This record gives sequence, C-alpha cells and structure tokens, in this order.
Amino acid sequence: MKALVISDIHANLAALDAVIADAGSFDAAWCLGDLVGYGPNPNECIARVRALPDLLCVIGNHDAAVLGQLDPYTFNTEARRAIEWTRDNLTEASLAFLESLPERADTLSAYADLGNHVTLVHGSPRQPVWEYLLDTHNATRNFEFFGTAYCFVGHTHLPVLFYYRDSQASARPVMLEEGMCIAMSPRAIINPGSVGQPRDRNPKAAYILYNLNEETVEYHRVEYDIQAVQDAMRVAGLPGRHIERLSGGW
Repeated sequence: MKALVISDIHANLAALDAVIADAGSFDAAWCLGDLVGYGPNPNECIARVRALPDLLCVIGNHDAAVLGQLDPYTFNTEARRAIEWTRDNLTEASLAFLESLPERADTLSAYADLGNHVTLVHGSPRQPVWEYLLDTHNATRNFEFFGTAYCFVGHTHLPVLFYYRDSQASARPVMLEEGMCIAMSPRAIINPGSVGQPRDRNPKAAYILYNLNEETVEYHRVEYDIQAVQDAMRVAGLPGRHIERLSGGW
C-alpha cells in the first residue's frame, strides 16, 4: 500500500496537479495542511485534495487563519494580505471543508492491520498547528508527544527527516535529496517539504511516496509552470514577494 504525502500546497494548483500526475498510482493521500494562503487557486486546490483517494488531512496555520481561528496579526504583513484575499474568495463548500479538518490524525483506525502506524500534523506533535521544527533540540523534545512509529509534519517547507533512538542524546537530522529512497525504522519525524511554495532553494514541487508495507520513503521533486502561477497571482493582486520567491524556491 502506497500513500502520497503532501504539505503546504498554498493554493498553487499547477504545482498540486504536477505532483499528482508525477506520483502515478497510489492508494491513499495524506495532506499535512496549509491547502490555502499565498497562491491564487484556493477553491480549486481544496476540491482537488478532497477528491484524492482514502484522504487523511489535517489543518494548517493558514487554513486556521482564514477561518478566524488564529489572529491574522500573528502573520507578517504580506502573509496577512494573502489570508484576507483568500478569505474573501473561498466558497462556502471550501470553508466547510477547512472547518472539518482536525489538528492531528493517525493511521491507527484507518489501517489497523498494519504494524507501524503514523501520526499526521502540520506544525509539530507538541503544537500541531503552529510550531516550526527547525532544529534538533525541538525535534528531539517532540518525540515525547506522539506514540506512533513515525510522524509526518509540514509547516517549515523544508524537506528533512529526524531519527531518534532512546539511546541517543538527540535526534539525528537527514536532509532529503531528490530521488532518495529510505528504508525506515522507528522512530522518525519526516517533513516532505512544500508542494506550492518550496523554501529550500529548489523551486520544484516536493512530495513523498510512503510505502506502508515495506516502510520506505521515496522523496520526489517535480517541475511545474511557475510563470503561469505567478501571472495568476499578479492578476489577483497578491503580494509581490510571494510571487517572486516561487522562481527561486526561497
């Protein structure tokens, strides 16, 4: 059984469609939040994610912000402008879907016959919506807050894996590289990077294919029509910095 793991789509439909096409055949889809924010196609991205097979999806901080669950003034000025634009352009169906999303999900009930289970959050297992896991200290502390073999997180837009064993003083980071296939063993926190707004100096959309039976993680990048997305953002009047950074992945 193979799961498509995606995060931080940020209303970038071209990137999302490229990922789905490149992934080929998969049995389930796990979305780690931030379907909206920054990009020009929030409703279309939500509809596309909802149609994915055997979907498990959690809420991200931008999703929560457009629902009024987070104070928009905790975001920088440009992100806040994008949140306000998104809120004005979401349909009732899109809003209802975002409102239905939990802060965390796991595969314990969905795939009870599998031995090693997975937790899904946007930020971290300790603070599912908002915390950034950017260093080994915070990553190590977060292993206390989930009981499954693996935890998939998003939020930072940076592809990385943190391994931790009880005998270790701290978690060991492994930066994911395009085309990498890793045979997993418990326990680990894995970030697939961002579909719609990568920030690791690689503008290609990022995603993971996780084989639940073999416990392997395949890390992939795929090109998409960045110029078309930038043009659509300009027409929508979205912030210029968010438009420019798509080209460089920063």
